[in-house]
Amino acid sequence: MNLPYKIKTIDDFKESILKEKKSTFVAQVYSVSNSVQAEDYIAKAKKKLYDASHHCYAFKLTDGSLRYSDAGEPNGTAGIRILNAIEHFDLLNQLVIVNRYFGGIKLGVGPLGKAYYSSAYKVLNESEVKTKNLFQKVFITSELNQNSLVHRVLSSHQSIILNSEYLSESRFECLTIVADAKIISEKLSEISRNKIKIELTSEFLYR
Repeated sequence: MNLPYKIKTIDDFKESILKEKKSTFVAQVYSVSNSVQAEDYIAKAKKKLYDASHHCYAFKLTDGSLRYSDAGEPNGTAGIRILNAIEHFDLLNQLVIVNRYFGGIKLGVGPLGKAYYSSAYKVLNESEVKTKNLFQKVFITSELNQNSLVHRVLSSHQSIILNSEYLSESRFECLTIVADAKIISEKLSEISRNKIKIELTSEFLYR
């Protein structure tokens, strides 16, 4: 598992408009967790803004993968400049699409690249950036008289209890911060003399 423990990202959709020498640049920011989701948003943007001259984009994911496209613009003027804006804000799991409506005046390679960067920068700068922790889903099983111990340790590490079952024993479905998972496990084992059992799953998410 090579995912970063913390990321900066933008959850909410945002759109902004930049005008440069009669060309209009419509920038959109989306939260994505994989390339399939990104491609779906790109396809929907093309359908919605079908009359735009170019649909350029870039996205970067937590697994290190990234992709960008000039979509018919001169090489190096659009996609990479949008990616540069994403990386300026140190964002992950982020897609930015810049749709250009050509106004009849050619900008030239340098000014065109600057316009794409400025458009992406503008929509990101106007959005709310959030810092998120990487959580792992875990299951904890304990004796009923140990419930308060479990709650105390979990709350001290910002863990989240999703579901609880109280039968002959207690079973908790939780989210724990990955960076704290080992500490939590050791604490629970120590205070319960190894009676509290922790099952780590392969499910991870940011929140």
